[in-house]
Amino acid sequence: MTIAILGIDLGKSVCSVVGLDVTGAVVLRRRMRRQTVIKFAFDLPSCVVAMEACCGAHHLGHALSGQGHTIKLMSPEYVRPYVKAQKNDDRDAEAIAEAATRPTMRFVELKREDQLDLQTLHRVRERLVGTRTRLINQMRAILLERGLTFAKGRRKFEVGLDAILDAEGADVSDRINGLLIDMRQEWTELDRRITELDREFADRAKSDDVTRRLLTVPGIGNLTATALVAAIDDAAAFSTARDLPAWLGLVPRQHTTGGKPRLYGISRRGNIYLRQLFIHGARAALPSLSKAETPLGQWLRGLLARAHYNVAVVALAAKLARIAWATLQRGTTFERSMPGLA
Repeated sequence: MTIAILGIDLGKSVCSVVGLDVTGAVVLRRRMRRQTVIKFAFDLPSCVVAMEACCGAHHLGHALSGQGHTIKLMSPEYVRPYVKAQKNDDRDAEAIAEAATRPTMRFVELKREDQLDLQTLHRVRERLVGTRTRLINQMRAILLERGLTFAKGRRKFEVGLDAILDAEGADVSDRINGLLIDMRQEWTELDRRITELDREFADRAKSDDVTRRLLTVPGIGNLTATALVAAIDDAAAFSTARDLPAWLGLVPRQHTTGGKPRLYGISRRGNIYLRQLFIHGARAALPSLSKAETPLGQWLRGLLARAHYNVAVVALAAKLARIAWATLQRGTTFERSMPGLA
């Protein structure tokens, strides 16, 4: 039995394994625990090990890569078309192995340990921000039921809330006043933890040459630079500058009617977190960039004259992603006056 491709459908504790020979025929079907998979692969000749890019794939990939196997990770959405009817774990593993044989398949690079650590910090910060937002919204709702309203904005609500608490809960019962004090303390703790993470991201961005180059691009700050490096630090993984915006889901969907192409909204596929950061950065940078006497500024003014402001923001985000790709690929910093980047 010679296995050319080993497809693994990862589970929390048990994995389904399917082996294909050089002709694509199934020669192995087995279920194993994760540690058993590592021991089983140790006795195999070097082959292609295919998995979906999901939780636990990078750890197992590094372990099997150290044994001399070639690791190929794929997005689950690219594997789905190869699953036969009546889906189960064994057929998922077979579909993974079959998808890895396709010459046009897109693969995910194995992340280094430091990349996984940095990505984890971003996920934790995103959770903390979401928790803080839900907490603030709940406090607003509690006070709104008591007839107390506040202007939009986190800072304005914070000032108004502190004024109420300092007045010993005016128009609020003692029980609710005590509850609001506890929630305010929780809010303060969340702010502290988020600030600590932001400071850590800033230190990491300043200490790394790649992130320092990315910081020269307008609209890219510490969060975006470190998140991009955590997701992909090798621009050669994308063959052209247009691949990065497509990976982020910033490219408009296109349909041809009567020989004329029509553009619709962005696809919103790909990395949601990075796309959000790029769009927020573009929205912050658009006012100053559109006033500059540079090729980029001229392009933005022309775009704003014929398109909605939000359309211009997304278009700028896609352009900033291409510029970020260029800085990674060429190993240079961004110069606003450079022709060809607009």
